[in-house]
Amino acid sequence: MNNRSRLVLFAAPLVAAFTAVPVTLAVTAAEPGGGRPAAAPKPALSVAVTTPQPATLPIRISANGNIMAWQEASIGTEANGLRLADVKVNVGDVVRRGQLLARFAGDTMSAELAQSRATVAEAAATLADASANAQRARDLQATGALSAQVINQYITAEHTAQARLDAAKAVATTQQLRLAQTQVLAPDDGVISARSATVGAVLPAGQELFRMIRRGRLEWRAEVAAADLAKLKFGQAVHIVPTGGEPVRGAVRMVAPSVDTQTRNGVVYVDLPAGSPARAGTFARGQFEIGQSQALTLPQGAVLQRDGFSYVLRVGPDSKVVQTKVAVGRRAGDRVEITGGIDASARVVAGGGGFLGDGDVVRVVDGSPAAVSGGQTLSSSAASAAAN
Repeated sequence: MNNRSRLVLFAAPLVAAFTAVPVTLAVTAAEPGGGRPAAAPKPALSVAVTTPQPATLPIRISANGNIMAWQEASIGTEANGLRLADVKVNVGDVVRRGQLLARFAGDTMSAELAQSRATVAEAAATLADASANAQRARDLQATGALSAQVINQYITAEHTAQARLDAAKAVATTQQLRLAQTQVLAPDDGVISARSATVGAVLPAGQELFRMIRRGRLEWRAEVAAADLAKLKFGQAVHIVPTGGEPVRGAVRMVAPSVDTQTRNGVVYVDLPAGSPARAGTFARGQFEIGQSQALTLPQGAVLQRDGFSYVLRVGPDSKVVQTKVAVGRRAGDRVEITGGIDASARVVAGGGGFLGDGDVVRVVDGSPAAVSGGQTLSSSAASAAAN
């Protein structure tokens, strides 16, 4: 075989191969329109959906204020210039009316009282003698044995002795009171809130020794806007949360009759229950419950906080989620009031929304809220924790 024949045999397969390429390309290009359809987007997660549900929620008014003593008693000394000998109580002690709190040295008072009683006895003896003389003078008045002047002197001496006896008794009573004042007694039931008494100190009359919260009663003095004062009435329930303390339930006792001209707030006095863990002087926030109303609510896990706003992930007919801004209101338990942004027919992702973005495709499943990713199922609480 000559060289020309060999070249023809080698080139023939190459020509056939290049000729078949346009046909293959044409068939491949035609498949999207005339062949099998393109694959659908794969769902990012499997989610449970919910719709806003009507619920009865309480209507509340929020306020701030301080927890103070209902009434505070100042306990001082009435004895002047006496040495404080003993102090029986300290801050935090619960005391009863009439209980001994402190005692002053009463030796001087005891001696002065004994002297006053002796003076009373002397005046009583003088009065007895004067009374006997006056009586004899009266008996002799009709006989003329004594002149009228002498008889009058005896009667006057009797009256003078009676006055001296009364004065001596008054002095003795004063000394008895001063001796009693050496003992400082509780004026009422309560709790000692402050103590300035120091053993050995010599104190003037009127010096404060203790301060006491009468009957242990505390109250919350809430500052409420003037526009809301008319909505508050005696006996309404109040939920109070002291700073760093446990929540406390109280009741409205009184609404102040005036409003501060600077802040335009009025003070509402709220009684706290006896034995509550609240402490006087603590700042507290609270809410007054003034009624109830109907509202549309969603589970708390369905409402997302992003960039300072509240959002829900609404599921459309094409199974795509749409991030929608909503307005929220009151909260009760795990329910959040929705005041705007969606209607009652909207379907939103019930939980696990932190794994989703706007436009993601989801698979709607029945049952409790769950988030499924990569073939593994996460509970709604785990999904929420991961989102946070």
